[in-house]
Amino acid sequence: MAVVKSKLLKQLKKSYPNFSLNDLSKLVDIILNEIKRALRRGDRVELRGWGTLSVKTQKSSIRRNPKTGEKVAVPEKKVIRWKQSKDLFKKINNEE
Repeated sequence: MAVVKSKLLKQLKKSYPNFSLNDLSKLVDIILNEIKRALRRGDRVELRGWGTLSVKTQKSSIRRNPKTGEKVAVPEKKVIRWKQSKDLFKKINNEE
């Protein structure tokens, strides 16, 4: 099951009934936009208890198209790397 913004907002509304849905939506938008801006600047984003997001540069390379076997040149590009926190790892693996 994927977490979509509307479900996240419903859960936040349940947890914080005093806030309007519009205000919660703006809050989520602000947080996500700040994460995007930080990654665009090349900064590292750490969300305690969840993980760390960072931008790495993937070098250009020659790869193969799996259907045809034809060689394809892939240009250099930036990719987002995510590393989960130890707390999240323990929770996922029922180690707590």
